[in-house]
Amino acid sequence: MDEARENLQNQNTEEHEIERISHPVEKYIILLGDGMGDFPIEELGGKTALEAARTPFMDLITRMGEFGLVKTIPDELEPGSDVANMSLLGYDPGKYYTGRGPLEAAAMGVKMNPEDVAFRCNLVTLRFREGRVFMEDYSAGHISTDEARAIICDLAELVKSRSFELFPGVSYRHLLLWRGGPEGIATVPPHDYTGHDVTEAWRVYEDEPLLYEVLKKAINFFHRHPINEKRQKEGKLPANALWPWGQGRRPVVATIPQQYDLEGSVIAAVDLIKGLGIWAGLDAPLVKGATGFLDTDYSAKARAALKALAEKDFVFLHVEAPDEAGHLGDVQEKIKAIERFDKEVVGPVFEGLKNMECPFRMMIVTDHYTPISIKTHARSPVPFVIYDSLDPKNNPDASFTEASAKETGIIFEEGYRLLPHFIGAEPRYVELDPKKKK
Repeated sequence: MDEARENLQNQNTEEHEIERISHPVEKYIILLGDGMGDFPIEELGGKTALEAARTPFMDLITRMGEFGLVKTIPDELEPGSDVANMSLLGYDPGKYYTGRGPLEAAAMGVKMNPEDVAFRCNLVTLRFREGRVFMEDYSAGHISTDEARAIICDLAELVKSRSFELFPGVSYRHLLLWRGGPEGIATVPPHDYTGHDVTEAWRVYEDEPLLYEVLKKAINFFHRHPINEKRQKEGKLPANALWPWGQGRRPVVATIPQQYDLEGSVIAAVDLIKGLGIWAGLDAPLVKGATGFLDTDYSAKARAALKALAEKDFVFLHVEAPDEAGHLGDVQEKIKAIERFDKEVVGPVFEGLKNMECPFRMMIVTDHYTPISIKTHARSPVPFVIYDSLDPKNNPDASFTEASAKETGIIFEEGYRLLPHFIGAEPRYVELDPKKKK
């Protein structure tokens, strides 16, 4: 991650002169449960997963904090973790968002030139029937990182050229770099189409001969790969295709240290969130046991956050598990993920901060809805709560749920304005053109 940050610092040579901001609060932490928001679920008697889950720590903090809703997805952009988390890190997606690919490239230490286009590239399971293409699984059965790395590394040697380079990531999430490639291909997120006909979306790739040649090579290569043969013998889904999407060129932004004079870390398992943090000028330490799935080590993330806060001012901690459960349409797993987030992350971090005996602010938030009923993202405003150890509130009847947040009447219509409100200082930065060529 140090190499990734150095690459970005070398790319962005713009100097930002700011005055030091005086902070009465010494520590700031954002705890984000990805995709926790939901619609009422019939199986739960009309409750949402947040309402059904036991969340004593989030509810306690909500009763003592500033509570409301934040609109993380601008109307003109599609709902997703990339856009929503960019908002929550204080960046206007309408101005800075170019795609999730370049953000993940940052996390992986992949250097991009201004003319390069980076794609998030899923390992997926496709079915081809009667001339149609169907998305059986957007994650190739949540293939393990070790299996995926072996497959991708083998394929990378086959497709590498002056135009293309493939990089392994975590589980099904990988990166395809197209040097000098086009930016405006109409790709779609595979998790939006699980179980659906994706023939028309697949034809988008056929219209790009260079890219389509890479995808054909991947299908032919995966068909005979020993890892896929082994997975099928074990009754698991094969990783039989690549699905590039979320492409973009690298953005140029002022960092959180430059804007707020705060040094910090991002604690996350998925490259998208790590990359956002790196673009924002945060360190991204490796957390052993953090998987980006339901089996992630929640406690390890909490420990990593407290360790970072002992040395730095600001931490952004992200847990992917509730979102993954939403994509699976598994209500019980979503409730379990929310409860573990509360018990193993929120509680220990809150107690750890109190033991530091210094003024602190904590925000608990989700980035978007991932409703069980639709298995993909939705753009509804999401609940947030800010606890200030110097100024606790009194909301005796509040709980950290969608309905309770709505009852407050508080809403941040522009999500990127929540971070400066949380920090208590307006950002000081030099306006940069995200399209600027360095």
